[in-house]
Formats: sequence, structure tokens, C-alpha cells
Amino acid sequence: MTRSAIVIGAGFGGLALAVRLQSAGVATTIVEARDKPGGRAYHWQKDGFTFDAGPTVITDPPCLEELWALSGQDMAADVDLMPVMPFYRLNWPDGTNFDYSNDEAALRAEIAKLHPADAAGYDRFLEYSKGVYEQGYVKLGAVAFLDFASMIRAAPALMKYQAWRSVYSIVSSYVEDERLRQALSFHTLLVGGNPMTTSAIYALIHTIEKDGGVWFARGGTNALVSGMVRLFERLGGTLRLGDPVAKIETAGDRASGVTTQSGWRAAADMVTTNADLMHSYRALLADHPRGAKVAKSLNRKRWSPSLFVVHFGVRGAYPDIAHHSILFGPRYKGLLDDIYGGVVPADFSLYLHHPSITDPGMAPPGHSTFYALAPVAHLGKAQADWDGAFGAQFADAILDEVERRVAPGLRANLVTRFHYTPSDFGRDLSAHLGSAFSLEPVLWQSAWFRAHNRDDVISNLYFVGAGTHPGAGIPGVVGSAKATARLMLEE
Repeated sequence: MTRSAIVIGAGFGGLALAVRLQSAGVATTIVEARDKPGGRAYHWQKDGFTFDAGPTVITDPPCLEELWALSGQDMAADVDLMPVMPFYRLNWPDGTNFDYSNDEAALRAEIAKLHPADAAGYDRFLEYSKGVYEQGYVKLGAVAFLDFASMIRAAPALMKYQAWRSVYSIVSSYVEDERLRQALSFHTLLVGGNPMTTSAIYALIHTIEKDGGVWFARGGTNALVSGMVRLFERLGGTLRLGDPVAKIETAGDRASGVTTQSGWRAAADMVTTNADLMHSYRALLADHPRGAKVAKSLNRKRWSPSLFVVHFGVRGAYPDIAHHSILFGPRYKGLLDDIYGGVVPADFSLYLHHPSITDPGMAPPGHSTFYALAPVAHLGKAQADWDGAFGAQFADAILDEVERRVAPGLRANLVTRFHYTPSDFGRDLSAHLGSAFSLEPVLWQSAWFRAHNRDDVISNLYFVGAGTHPGAGIPGVVGSAKATARLMLEE
């Protein structure tokens, strides 16, 4: 090995990049601040329950399998992916359920149940989704946009699919039923985007799920993280845990290595950060003019919301609660206006994760593991006593809603519970404003307008993860790793 690289952060993006570099013969070290790898895919084990922090929706398995195939290995030797069916069970306050999947007959029966006249409109939406999938994901999902010319080249295809319109607007042009409009547009929330403002290109998520399915790793998302770590270390890579990087060292306009909080120092030919964008520039590059300049620019950008997550383990089985449920609240657009506008409302919509229905090993025998997640405004838009009485009350309100809607008697069966707040995202992940997904995925913050995979001035400093193109979510950050690896291997 003649070249070396340091990757800051062991999130999915950092791990995927490190595997690619190590597979190509670049001696790679990952430096992770926390005691476990995974970044936002952290996990806890408490009272016999396994709780994944997230993400919990695994799509496009081939993008992951490719990481093992680079060295002639098989992902199945390290990770057991289990199909999830239905993908999501959507529930509205009036008691209506909608099972969302790629079972064609079942899905069409669900559409007919809501609004039979929308069947033809769904077919047209599906064709639209396939088109943006080909242009936005297959062709551009792992391409680095380093100059405006690259954006101009991509523009005709994006304009053909009316990228300036929102996902909700596009969906509404195909189907009439409001519940079906919500069912076909909520996915952007899983990557930090407001369905009312996020580019219609994100309708490609529907095709990703339809073609590749929705999966869960036996043992939890953390088991996928562990499998990637085993692969990386088998290839000869080094993982350093529990030692946050304090500074990216530079020599002129070149990155020369890193220094950690413990005083450990390492030199490298290339440095990549999978850490939060603002933290990387404002804190880790504080001694270089580039740091303050980019931090000032980032401060003017729109950041995605945060999350409030209640993790809980309960006695008993809940066979009628799907692995993934979306509990829509009484409002859709109004609630989104509040979340993205800076209001912490009294009502909420919830994503309910029930992994033990697919993998009973996530809970002790005779018990069930859950988390309930509510998108909330980030800390720059709404201040709340998340660490105190308000946070506890908010958690109670979420549990009450889950009990009322889908799990009668839940509170009486609680064994263990804890919650994770916007303040925790800021503390544990150095996430700017406690944002859970980095930059908001609006059109003017996408592709070239997003953080570049290679810095424009420090020529051997690279970026990977949710803040870069194409954005958040496992396929997104794994795609960003592929784009960044191509640049680094050209160096």
C-alpha cells in the first residue's frame, strides 16, 4: 500500500467509503468519537432489549452487497437481511389502515379501498417514479458534482421531470384522495425533507422500494454496521473508537492528518470527514481560513429538522402492529408547516418501529421492542426544555398516542423506556442545531448546491455522508461514498 487515508466518523457513509478505499489498496484508518461505530445508526442494549437509534429502513441491498463484492466476498456471510412485509402500515386518526408494499395485487386492493378512481393515476405516478429513479439515482446517485458545469449537464433531465415541483405537488397531479397523496409523499420525511417543498425527484424512493424491497438486518441495523466493520477489518483497515477528532491538520492548502482530543496524531495522504458538515468546517478546520469561510456560508443554509424518539420495551406480543407503521396526525400540511417553520405543536405524526415482529431476538422472550419517532423543529428554530419537564411530557404524550391508536394497555406493560431528543443529536453527534439529517434536501441545496465531495480549496480533503450529494438515508450515504471514493482513487 503506497497511499493512506483517514476517515473521520464511522457512520454508514464513512464505513462504506473506508471499505472501498481499503479494498482498493489504500491503508485506511477510521477515527470515531463514540464508543461504538454507526454514527446515527448507534444502538443501546438495555434490560434485555436491543434498541437501534436508526436508520431502520434498509432499501436497495445491492448498493450494500457491492461493498463486499469489491473484494470477492459475500455480504450474506456477515449480515442476514430479512424481508419486511408490508413495508409500512399507514394509519389515520379515523382508523383507516393502508398496507404499503410491492405486492402488486395487494397494493392495488389497498388503493381501491381508499379511492378506486385513483388506480389509473397511480399507474402514471409509477411511470414518473421510474423515470426519476433512472435519472436521479441510477445515473446521478453516485456522481460527484464538483463544478457548476456538471449541474448544467444534469439539468435537462431534471427539468424534464419538473424537479422544481414538490413531491406532494407531483403526487397530487396523479391521485385525488388526500390519504393516498400522503401515502405516496411521506417518504421524504425519512431523509429530512418536507413533502411540500422537497424536489419531486425524491419520488424515486417509491421505485427504490418497489424494485428492491424493504429489509431489516437480523439483530438490528447495528448488525449491518458490525458486518461492515468486520469486512473493513478483514481487509486490513483500522478502527479507532472513543477518541473524537479535535483538528484536521493542514499544510498550506493540503490536509496532512488529524489530532484527536486524547492527543493522538496521525498523518495521511488524504482525509475524509463523515462528521457533521458545520462541525467539520467550524471546529475541525478552525485554524484554516477555509473553515470560517465555509461555516459562514453553511450558517445561511436551511437545515433539516430534528427528531424526538421514544424507545420502549414492553411485556407481551403485538402481532397486529406492523414492523413499520406511520401514524398520521389530524393535520398534514399544517403540521409540516409547524415542524419546518419552528413550532413545537401539541399534535404530531409518528413513525412507529416494531423490530421484534420480524426478529424476536430484539427483545427478551415474551416481550416486544419499539420506538416511536416524531419529527420536530431543529434547535435553531424552536427552543424547548427537551432535557427537562417538557421532554418528559412530550414522551408521555407520544406513548399515550401509540396506546390509544394501536396498542391498548401499552402503559401497563412497559418494562423500560428512554427518549432521545434534539439536544442529544447536538451533544452526541455534534449535529448543527440538532439536525437529524444535515442540510434540508430542497432543490437549491441538492447536487452541486450541496456540500461537494471534495473541498474546493483543500484539494485532498473529502466529504461523505448525508450533507453531500445525494443526501441522507442508507442508499444516499452509500452512494456518496461511491462518488467520494472515485475522486480519492484518482488522486
